[in-house]
Amino acid sequence: MIKVAPSILSADYVNLQRDIEKVEKGGAEYLHIDIMDGMFVPAISYGPNWVKAIRPISKMILDVHMMVQNPERYIDTFADAGADLIGIHVESTPHIHRALQMIKNRDIKAEVVINPGTPVEAIKPVLYMVDQVLVMTVNPGFGGQKFIPETVKKIKQLNEIKKQAGYDFDIEIDGGVNDHTVKGAYEAGATVAVAGSYVFGADDPASKVQAIKDATK
Repeated sequence: MIKVAPSILSADYVNLQRDIEKVEKGGAEYLHIDIMDGMFVPAISYGPNWVKAIRPISKMILDVHMMVQNPERYIDTFADAGADLIGIHVESTPHIHRALQMIKNRDIKAEVVINPGTPVEAIKPVLYMVDQVLVMTVNPGFGGQKFIPETVKKIKQLNEIKKQAGYDFDIEIDGGVNDHTVKGAYEAGATVAVAGSYVFGADDPASKVQAIKDATK
């Protein structure tokens, strides 16, 4: 059964604590927090103070996805704010190894992220050092997009590398995830599913968390 990471990008900002509590009670293991700087992606979203405010109200893993240029500038700030896991895009820095090393040095989990147009080969040199790989299943920057089916091939490829090399990283998917699209991704090797509008756009977010889990039993 897949682990679920509801994305607060689609939550009700005015009632954020209420929405977080709903998905946590519904069985979500992670809380996905998208950090966007208006440069790496067009949109702008949360800063470290959001993470700091969320940390005391939830026991879920705070999964901080940094869609920012040169993320090295912010790793310590988000680590200090209470992130359990920090994900950085291979496309966002020429120093991906150093950036991941910075995260590991803070004793939190490190994740490397690849966009739909980026091949798995681009992250092979750092797979040995990561705790999680995030395969973007839409182009990053906006919620509510449709799942790109071709990305499933990359999940399979990563899963094969993982088995052959004896790595134990999780494979996370993000974008267009619902109780239908998650099935093929899970069968290909995905272990964590980020879902935003599918979960928080529903009257009962907890039921949607469970629907994703039920689809991968």
